[in-house]
Amino acid sequence: MNISAMLVKELRERTGAGMMECKKALTETQGDIEAAIEHMRKAGMAKADKKAGRIAAEGVVLAITDSNKKTAVVIEVNCETDFVAKGDDFKGFVKAVAQCALQNTPADVEALSKVPIQNGGASIDDTRRALIAKIGENISIRRMQIVNANANGVVGVYLHGTRIGVVTLLEGGNEDLAKDIAMHVAASRPLCVSKEEIAPAVLAKEREIYLAQSADSGKPKEIVEKMVEGRIKKYMQEVTLLGQPFVKNPDITVEKLLNDAKAKAKSFVRFEVGEGIEKKVDNFVEEVMAQARGA
Repeated sequence: MNISAMLVKELRERTGAGMMECKKALTETQGDIEAAIEHMRKAGMAKADKKAGRIAAEGVVLAITDSNKKTAVVIEVNCETDFVAKGDDFKGFVKAVAQCALQNTPADVEALSKVPIQNGGASIDDTRRALIAKIGENISIRRMQIVNANANGVVGVYLHGTRIGVVTLLEGGNEDLAKDIAMHVAASRPLCVSKEEIAPAVLAKEREIYLAQSADSGKPKEIVEKMVEGRIKKYMQEVTLLGQPFVKNPDITVEKLLNDAKAKAKSFVRFEVGEGIEKKVDNFVEEVMAQARGA
């Protein structure tokens, strides 16, 4: 059957797929464009399922707020390569997902995946799988967090390119202060807001390490204990938001900055692309030698 260029063009515009893929689908469906679209969707889902196990450690982190600065969302969407992460299709998908999360405030990523990406349209998960078929890489929405402020609160957002996103929640203060604190969190990577939030097990482990390091110092036990407690105190300052020197003015701590503004830091969320994902590292030399041995 002869498939016209106009029909191929229409299918490409409606699906975003390549010319040869569109022509093949139209040929297999005898020129029925609706049947071709359904056929391509089914084929796309199959391709997506095959790619689901591949490691996706690149991607984009995006954080956005509503117009009142009372609600914010931060998400991480992963793909396999930095090249795809920089593409318009992928970035457009991430932006649409973030907007859906902000508007619908789903409980988690699973609930988010069922939300229509636009009114009356396909779900976010179906859209994701179609994008996998189009791009040829595994894509996953790894994590999402929504932050809500009360009547006296404000949320702040800071993005470091597309790889780090931070949302802060303050009680009191204003949008500019909340954004400054978010920028600080992006740069300084605190573990938590205050020393009271540090897990006892973490402090016990640090104390154990410091005691072991001081065991051969030759100093009396009471002196060693004082040294260890001093190092624990310093550690708590270094890893807590309130104890850290403020990045824009290291002469003051974040705690003093907030106190001067009559504000309190309630919480923060910091996402960085790929953190905690074990990436596959290809060794080209070993790969060539393995092939040579096999030959």
